[in-house]
Amino acid sequence: MTDFVVHPIGWVESPLRDRAAAPRQGDEGAPDAWLRFTDAAAPGLRDLTPGTEVLLLTWLDRADRTTLTVHPRGDLTRPATGVFSTRSPDRPNPIGLHRVTILAVDGTRVHVDALEALDGTPILDVKPILDAVGDR
Repeated sequence: MTDFVVHPIGWVESPLRDRAAAPRQGDEGAPDAWLRFTDAAAPGLRDLTPGTEVLLLTWLDRADRTTLTVHPRGDLTRPATGVFSTRSPDRPNPIGLHRVTILAVDGTRVHVDALEALDGTPILDVKPILDAVGDR
């Protein structure tokens, strides 16, 4: 297996600090958050505009990377399920995938709605939602 390095391009600024108290998905009461990008990533932000939906990829740095089975949503009455059939943050490569709407852009900070990521979570990438042929 080949190892590779991923460098964060920013970090999440959120009121969420306790994983146990955080919503499991953005649409389950997650607060707005700010994405703080590095100066080096600034040119990549130039075409982001309020109202745009994007996919935010994060590194779930507090995840248990040894987990391969989970009880969905932490419910022990449900049967154990292979982690790749769930959205569990605990997984061998804990990449978070979040669909968010941009509320504002202020330099290297981007305000987004309903983000369940914890404060300090590293940002890996931002990608547009491609809904039609001919999109970027």
